[in-house]
Amino acid sequence: MNFPHFRICLFIGLFFLSSCGIVRESTTPATSTATAIRAIGSGVASWYGPNFHGKATANGEIFDMNALTAAHRTLPFNTVVLVENRDNGQSVIVRINDRGPYVGNRIIDLSRRAAQEIDMINAGTANVELFLMEEGDRPVTDQNMSNLETFTVQIASFQNEQEANTHSQTVPGSRVERVTVSGNVIFRVYYGTYQTAEEAGRAQRDLADQGIYGFVKQAEN
Repeated sequence: MNFPHFRICLFIGLFFLSSCGIVRESTTPATSTATAIRAIGSGVASWYGPNFHGKATANGEIFDMNALTAAHRTLPFNTVVLVENRDNGQSVIVRINDRGPYVGNRIIDLSRRAAQEIDMINAGTANVELFLMEEGDRPVTDQNMSNLETFTVQIASFQNEQEANTHSQTVPGSRVERVTVSGNVIFRVYYGTYQTAEEAGRAQRDLADQGIYGFVKQAEN
């Protein structure tokens, strides 16, 4: 695609959508960081709706199939992406608040409303390209936009960075990561990085045998 031409059309489109009140529904919290628009992936999109409406999403929100949201396996929560339907050229802006899809090569699961915006309800799936609009709870990296999950063992969490570092020093192989949760900065102590939850589970049990207790979590969350 002609990306410079796309960006011009995109900004014109965003101006129009903003005047209709659509963009405001998909913006991130005030703590998010605006970033340069860039392509971050392509593949097959699917959508979900009535069977999940009113249930909790992976970030703790209640799923609203009529909101402009989406599920992605690894992108940080509250990341805002533009989803372009390569089959018909239509696009929609969504906020990531859930995990999935876990079927084949699908890279994003759109809410019913978002799927309607790019005319893919009847087809069920569409070939799409994703463009980063705004970063969310964490910076977007090569790893967390790869759609390849990794896992770790969380062994502690602190509000104070120095306390987190002091605790980490008592557990060789652990590390401290700064995380934003509901607008609050916390410092988590993680141990190891694993390709599967099963591998992380074995590490968790080994730590427990040493009197170090924690739980397995997806590293991208």
